[in-house]
Amino acid sequence: MAPVSNTVVGIDDDQRFALMKFRRSVKDILKPEHGDHFLLRWLRARQWNPEAAEKMLRDSMKWREKWGVDTTLASWQAPEVLETHFPSGSTGFDKEGSPVIIVPFIGLDIWGLLHSVSRSDLIRMIIRHLENYLAIARKQTITHGPNASKMTVIFDLEGFNIRQYAWKPAAELVFTLLQIYEANYPEILKICFIVNAPKVFSLAFSVVKKFMHEYTISKIRIFGSDAKKWQEQILTVIDKDQLPVHFGGTMVDENGDPRCSTLVKPGGKVPKKYYARNVAAESTKEYTKVTVKTGEKHIVDLLCSEDDSVLKWEFGVDSHDIKFSILKKDEDGNESIVHGPRKVSEGPVDVGVLPVSGPATYSVVFDNKSSFLRNKKIYYDILITIPTRDLNINDSPEEIKTDEA
Repeated sequence: MAPVSNTVVGIDDDQRFALMKFRRSVKDILKPEHGDHFLLRWLRARQWNPEAAEKMLRDSMKWREKWGVDTTLASWQAPEVLETHFPSGSTGFDKEGSPVIIVPFIGLDIWGLLHSVSRSDLIRMIIRHLENYLAIARKQTITHGPNASKMTVIFDLEGFNIRQYAWKPAAELVFTLLQIYEANYPEILKICFIVNAPKVFSLAFSVVKKFMHEYTISKIRIFGSDAKKWQEQILTVIDKDQLPVHFGGTMVDENGDPRCSTLVKPGGKVPKKYYARNVAAESTKEYTKVTVKTGEKHIVDLLCSEDDSVLKWEFGVDSHDIKFSILKKDEDGNESIVHGPRKVSEGPVDVGVLPVSGPATYSVVFDNKSSFLRNKKIYYDILITIPTRDLNINDSPEEIKTDEA
């Protein structure tokens, strides 16, 4: 039997009344494990509005039915490539008894996975992992109390490559997962450490956080590559004997691996033998090619008409370097620099995203004014897009048709 509302501490009389009203309105769909702490997650996510919380919970129950979360998911057989190449795992519990989840991003080959399985299967795999961790957390609350009901997460962004996520199917997957998480798993995150984050990650995060609830954002801590700083913070939450050596703990696996790869699957590049889609048949990107003469600039003007838009770029320099910046001019003609200036040298394609809003004009500037001897050949693909309009963000299971080999 679920506990009654007087077992909950830290809420005022109005909130307690909202909880009682909410519980009565959804009693027909509650399960034995759905106690007051479960109900509070939905109420808080809807600012203590019982009617809004009821709609959110009922919508989520319909979503769970569509995906078979409480029926077929447990017996679903994941494709082999997901079992072997999906990076994640757990090494124990934090100081309050919550599961510790570790995701090594260096092993997430999103291109390879989405060429090997349907998007639905990849989402199904992530849902199953999440549900398994939540089941563990529920068991932990029996001995550790309600503080163990949430999850502590470490995302290791060593090797993060933003270009993977500029690919449209990958971007669609990210935004779909964010939508699923925020709509169906409110307030399950205790804290999330994002470590080894490269500078370019801040650009990506500034875009995706627009799809996150304020509660989720408040639980995220982002660190660069200074291990001393982030290990110190992680160890305030997790004891060393529950944490791999790589993250500042004392754990190694049976092979002596400081990353505990037998517990935290490392993923890795997906072999092409798993590919179900014909990669060669996919259209290659057509870049605009321009020569910027000595002492001159090449400017690409883009009109942004709506808020919640994103400016995306990919560009490269054939030789030497060029100065790159992005300017914004608003309706009143006020101009400001919103990115850069910075020098970009020949080598890998420079990829980035920037949240933009309108009405305004954004000018992407390739500046060769400081060069008096060399013309610079550049190639680029630049556009402004609205993720909610231009991406297929769909939280329903639907198989993606694959090409014949």
